[in-house]
Amino acid sequence: MIVFRDPQEVPVDFGPSAVAIGKFDGVHAGHRAVIRRLRDAASASGVRSVAVTFDRNPLAVLRPDRCPENVVTVDRKLELLGELELDATLMLTFDERLAALTAEDFVTQILVGALRVSTVLVGEDFRFGHGGAGTPELLRELAPAHGFTVEVVDDVYLDGSDRRVSSTWIRELLIDGDVSTAARVLDRPVDVRGEVVHGLKRGRELGFPTANLSASVDSFVPADGVYAGWLVDHDTGVRHRAAISVGTNPTFDDVLERQVEAHVLGENDLDLYGHDVTVEFIERLRGMVAFEGIEKLKAQMAADVTDAERVLDSVVP
Repeated sequence: MIVFRDPQEVPVDFGPSAVAIGKFDGVHAGHRAVIRRLRDAASASGVRSVAVTFDRNPLAVLRPDRCPENVVTVDRKLELLGELELDATLMLTFDERLAALTAEDFVTQILVGALRVSTVLVGEDFRFGHGGAGTPELLRELAPAHGFTVEVVDDVYLDGSDRRVSSTWIRELLIDGDVSTAARVLDRPVDVRGEVVHGLKRGRELGFPTANLSASVDSFVPADGVYAGWLVDHDTGVRHRAAISVGTNPTFDDVLERQVEAHVLGENDLDLYGHDVTVEFIERLRGMVAFEGIEKLKAQMAADVTDAERVLDSVVP
């Protein structure tokens, strides 16, 4: 997938193209439905498939006091979009200049001028241009003069749910630690990626060594607690079954920042320091609590390992 970070980077002979526009935060099941429809439309017309998105939530500029935390970083978003077999993504810098661009100029300068758009796909609640004046209805009004069509993609709902798939719902689920439902909404496992760094080595002292991820990870971290999941070592390509801890280790009360730690099941001698890894969360086993004494903590950690093995025995890696 080609990534353009400015409309001026798009070659003059790049288009025509079918375009889907959105924040695509998390690249969840709803976004994936839009991208599938985009690819179908592009294939049917023999044009390029392009996602148009932004380098930050527009609220970060327009209403920073109301801007939520991103589900994934910009780099992770591009990686996820790249997995969906798009021809290109145009990553627009959402700054004061873009915020001031009128809806009509957004269409003429970016969609028509840079991408030579033939089809535009958006959600019903999509808004664009200065003051959010651009709507699907305005796109339909502008379409005939510029030679493109507009398709409004319906919301996506999970089977058995009357709530539409959204990044807001995903954040709520992750705050609650409900990684299994969040995975259904995302249409992929909940995961975080980072580098394994040195910690306090307390897990090794207790008989359960852990791989500690750096504070800088690429996704929204779920609620404090213990989870069953996987540690994927990108340096070796190996997937390891794991019991995962998220939190500040309240039994000892000496960890100042939340951290993600993964104990690889059945492997106490792995050297993962410096490795690039992804931790995938499959099911929450329990919340994070402080224990009265080391022996009670060790007994619970042994029980956590047994519970993680039970969960992972029932799923396909």
